[in-house]
Amino acid sequence: MTNTEPTHENKDSSAMEIVEDEETKQLRLIKETAQTVTAEIKRNFTLLERAVDTLESRFTTRVLRTLPSIRRRLTSSVLVQVISDTYGSHEEEKNDLLRYLGESGGMEVDAIAEKKNTVLPEIDIYLHLNVLITLLDKNELAKGMELADKVVKKMLELNRRTLDQLAARIYFYHARFYELTGRLAEIRPLQLAAHRTATLRHDDETQATLLNLLLRNYFVHNLYDQADKLVSKCIFSENAGNNQAARYAYYLGRIKALQLDYTSAHTYLTQAIRKAPQTNSTAGFQQTVNKFFIVVQLLMGEIPERSLFRQPILKKALAPYLHITQGNVAVRIGDLSKFQECLAQFDAVFKKDKTFTLILRLRHNVIKTGIRMISLSYSKISLRDICIRLHLDSEEDAEFIVAKAIRDGVIDATLDHSNGFMKSKEIVDIYSTNEPQHAFHQRISFCLNLHNEAVKAMRFPLDAHRKELASAEEARERERELAQEIAEGDLDEEGDMADF
Repeated sequence: MTNTEPTHENKDSSAMEIVEDEETKQLRLIKETAQTVTAEIKRNFTLLERAVDTLESRFTTRVLRTLPSIRRRLTSSVLVQVISDTYGSHEEEKNDLLRYLGESGGMEVDAIAEKKNTVLPEIDIYLHLNVLITLLDKNELAKGMELADKVVKKMLELNRRTLDQLAARIYFYHARFYELTGRLAEIRPLQLAAHRTATLRHDDETQATLLNLLLRNYFVHNLYDQADKLVSKCIFSENAGNNQAARYAYYLGRIKALQLDYTSAHTYLTQAIRKAPQTNSTAGFQQTVNKFFIVVQLLMGEIPERSLFRQPILKKALAPYLHITQGNVAVRIGDLSKFQECLAQFDAVFKKDKTFTLILRLRHNVIKTGIRMISLSYSKISLRDICIRLHLDSEEDAEFIVAKAIRDGVIDATLDHSNGFMKSKEIVDIYSTNEPQHAFHQRISFCLNLHNEAVKAMRFPLDAHRKELASAEEARERERELAQEIAEGDLDEEGDMADF
């Protein structure tokens, strides 16, 4: 009995400790998170210093890759402490940033930071970038616009190549603030000038970012002709990041779709979908691209796969487009009346998505699909029956539409004007045509392009060729020494033979 009593007391005390831990757990987690984020930001400072010392952009790339994870955990209090520790005695720059965060300059300063005379421009711009992201998350657009203008002006004055990758992100958030405030057209001259400068300096990432921002600027204001002219005059860098390549392919797909070049549009939109990261953070981009991708597929006379509409990220956003493409509605059966009902039902959604103009073109495709179904079902049918089935106004309209479908190669049939009927030809075996060859060629081209892109994306160590040259020189030196030894050995052997 005496042994069990202390045991119960220990259990009670441990239970009390658990309760106390639960009460302080939230505060402890917040404190640990703040310490972790602070350590990561200061670790990024070290990487930026290495990027400046070695002139290697890969260190800056590693810093920018941590932005999403830091953004999810970053708070104003953590950012204020980091700014106070970094700037130290630089009161003007420190107080300027703290003012945007709604804090005063009376924070404790780290002793190490106090000894620093200057702050590296790359670290300064990186801190400004984090403040911009914090203001955007807080929806403080006026402060964000003011700070973004200051940062862009400061970058132009600094004119450092080690700032190129950070500049691309700054330009992106600068445009984002102006877009959210409805003043995107004001910064178009600045973006054009910055894009020209980035092109002359061969700054691939900034060049690609600004090109996409300009295209977005034109698209927001429905200036599609200007966007097409910009694309025709500019070259997208192959060394740009994957995200910028996905955005550029999306904008090209939209331009080609408006120009009735649906095959090219389908190719570009497919590239955009494949290049985009398949994560929840890119759900908005995936939804937008797939909306245009579905409409372009329908305009090409194809039916999108049902599995596309079942993906969790896309299911809700693509619901209106499912009503157009599903088996018993509109496109598949060529029912024009049902298509018009569906269009009227989701009119506002299509206009908001800016797919309404393209969807209006689907009316002709609905009619073409209906004619194709009829030509496959009937070997011979009168124009009056076609008019009734497709809900057309007159037999003359039906005759004109059938004639155009025959001319465009939609159906393989003949039209008898005098007797008023359409006669379908016999179905030819597809394997006796060039279709399998074209399909096989497309697959081979895709695989070759994929291989070429993978080779281009490979990263090689800097100055590795110099090491190879040094080792090759050493190998040649060893070969010369070996040849000399062999030559001397041969002479000795000859001497021995003579003596023998």
